[in-house]
Amino acid sequence: MLLVQPKSMYLDGSAYRGILSDDFLFNKMIVSKRVSYFENSVRNQAEESYVFDDGIIKAILTIGDCRDADKATSFELWGIYVDPFFKRQGIGSIMVDYCEKCAVERGFNEVCLWVLEKNADARLFYEKHGYSPDGAEKLIESLAATEIRYSKRL
Repeated sequence: MLLVQPKSMYLDGSAYRGILSDDFLFNKMIVSKRVSYFENSVRNQAEESYVFDDGIIKAILTIGDCRDADKATSFELWGIYVDPFFKRQGIGSIMVDYCEKCAVERGFNEVCLWVLEKNADARLFYEKHGYSPDGAEKLIESLAATEIRYSKRL
C-alpha cells in the first residue's frame, strides 16, 4: 500500500446521497465538471492530496493547515473519500492515521475537520477515531446543508 500524491483526482458523491440534492450530486458534482479543478489543484499544489494505492486507487485524502481563523495553530483533515466498493475495509482509518502522523511530524497538536451534520456515517467514523464536535458550525447556503467542525487533540 502506498500513499502517494496523485497527478489527477475526482470526487465521488455517493457518500452524500440522501444528504445533498440529487440535482447537485448528478448535475453539478460530476467528474467531467470537477476534473479540471482537481488537476489544477494538484498541478499548482494548492491542496496536499494523497491516494491509497495498492495497485488500485481506492481512496483520496486531502490535508493541510487549518483554514479557520480561530484554529490557526491546528492541522486540518480537508477530506477523505473512499471508493464505495472499498468501504469498511480499514482504508479510511489508515488515511486518518496518516493525517495525524503528518500533523505530529509538522509540530501540530490538534487536527480539525468539517463534516455534514446529516452525514451520520461520517460522524460516527470520526467519533470512533477520537474526534468530537467543538461547537463550530457553518451553513453552506449553496447546498442548504450545515457542517459541524470536529477536532481531536493529539
